[in-house]
Amino acid sequence: MKIVVAIDSFKGCLTSKESNRAAAEGVRNHWPDAEVVQVPVSDGGEGFMEAFHAAIGGKLIELTVRDPLMRPVSARYLLHDKLAVVEIAQASGLTLLTREERNPMVATSYGTGQLVTDAVRRGAEHIIVGLGGSATSDAGIGMLRALINNFAKHGEWDDIDELKHVRFTIASDVKNPLCGENGAAHVFAPQKGATPDMVIQLDNRARKFADVSAKHFGYDRSEQEGAGAAGGLGYAFLQYMNADCKPGIELLLDTIKFHEIVSETDLIITGEGSADLQTLMGKLPMGILKQSNNVPVCLIAGRISDKQELLNAGFAHVECINPEGISIEEAMHKEVAMQNIIDTVGRIIQERDEY
Repeated sequence: MKIVVAIDSFKGCLTSKESNRAAAEGVRNHWPDAEVVQVPVSDGGEGFMEAFHAAIGGKLIELTVRDPLMRPVSARYLLHDKLAVVEIAQASGLTLLTREERNPMVATSYGTGQLVTDAVRRGAEHIIVGLGGSATSDAGIGMLRALINNFAKHGEWDDIDELKHVRFTIASDVKNPLCGENGAAHVFAPQKGATPDMVIQLDNRARKFADVSAKHFGYDRSEQEGAGAAGGLGYAFLQYMNADCKPGIELLLDTIKFHEIVSETDLIITGEGSADLQTLMGKLPMGILKQSNNVPVCLIAGRISDKQELLNAGFAHVECINPEGISIEEAMHKEVAMQNIIDTVGRIIQERDEY
C-alpha cells in the first residue's frame, strides 16, 4: 500500500510539512505497514521556497535586506546550480508587519529586488519567483529601483546588461490585471491596510506607471494574467523582465516530477486551509488532482464550502478536519489542528477499508 501526502500550509497554523506529518500519522494508525510519501507543497506563497528545497536540494542563501518599511530584515532564497527560487514574502511579506504598520502607500518591494540582485550575482540564470503574501501595492517599483541601484551604470534601466541573460518565471494563481476594479489595488490592497481613498490613489499610481512603461517599451502587459499579483510585482516582472507566468503548484509538480511520484500509488491526500469554489479555479488541490494519474485524491480542509461541487470535480473524499462547534481560536492551535488532521485522515482510511 502506497499513499502520497501533499497538503498545503494551513495559513497561520500549520506548515505544509506539519500538515503532511499529521496526515501520515493518521494513515499509519490504520495502515501501519503502508508506504507514506510526504511531499511538501505550495502554490507560490508561504512555504514555496522550502517546498522546492525539499524537492531538488540546493543551498538556502541568507542575507540582510530591506523589509516593506525599509528596515533591515534577514531573508533567504534557494540557489541550486543556475536556478534560484525567491519567495517574495521573505523580504516583502505582510507577516513582517504588525497590523498597525500595514500601509501599502509606503510599503515597498525593494527587498525583493535585493534578493534577485544577489541571486543574479551568484550566477542564477533562471529565477522562479513565488508571488504570495506581499505587504506591498507598489507595482514592483521598489523591486525595480533596487535592481537599478545595484546594476544600472547610469541609473537607466536600459543599462542593465546583467539581467539580459536571466530568465524569470513568476509563480502565481492570481489572474487579476494590474489596474481597474479587478486590479491589484481594488482587490488586494484593503487586506494590506488600504482605506478606500488609498485604493483609488494606488490604482491611479499603478496606471500612470504602466502608461509610462508602455511608452518606453512599446508594449503593455498590465492586462496580462498575473500582473495584479503581489501588489503589482507580477506586472513588473512581466513588463520589465519578460517573465513567464505559471501556476505555482504546476511549476512545483513539474519540477519534482509528481506524475512519477504517484505512479503505483493507491491514494493521494491533499488539502488546504479553506476549500470552496475558489479551489476549482486552479488552487493547489486542483493542481494535485490534475496530475493524479487517476489515483483517488482525498481533499481535507479547515473549512469546507460547496462540497458537492468539489466531489463533482473528481475528489474521492472532501472532509472538514474541524468538528462542529469548535471555535476558530481553538481550531487554529497547532496541536489541535494536527490532531484533527490525524483523526480525519484516520476516518477516511477506515471508510476505504470498509468499501
